[in-house]
Amino acid sequence: MRANAILFWILSAFFAAAAALYIGWTWIDAGEPEWVGLVAISLSAVLAAFIAFYLGRVHKAQGAELPEDRLDANIDDGDAELGFFSPWSWWPVMLAGAAALLFLGLAVGFWISFIAVGLGVISLVGWVYEYYRGHFAR
Repeated sequence: MRANAILFWILSAFFAAAAALYIGWTWIDAGEPEWVGLVAISLSAVLAAFIAFYLGRVHKAQGAELPEDRLDANIDDGDAELGFFSPWSWWPVMLAGAAALLFLGLAVGFWISFIAVGLGVISLVGWVYEYYRGHFAR
């Protein structure tokens, strides 16, 4: 995490330097600064600084080095349990399709959204209850 904080501080410094260069360049070229680009690049520097500050504080608060920060760590040291996922389940694909259909309905015709909500509810219920019926019931 320490390496990530350092990278974001470097990125913040780069964006700050790019903003300074951008305002000088546009002032010389057009006779006045171009404010939209300057604000966008400056806010990118601020965002990178916020993330770097947060990562630095979390690194200091955790009290120890992460396995990713140690040179003598093995790959298995940072391998945590992420949860249980069904590799054969089609319900997440159906739920994603229902979400895509919902956004299509909002863009094209609102009546499509009603179909998408129905498919989404069926997909969500099927995904939640897939281990309560059939061959894999518990």
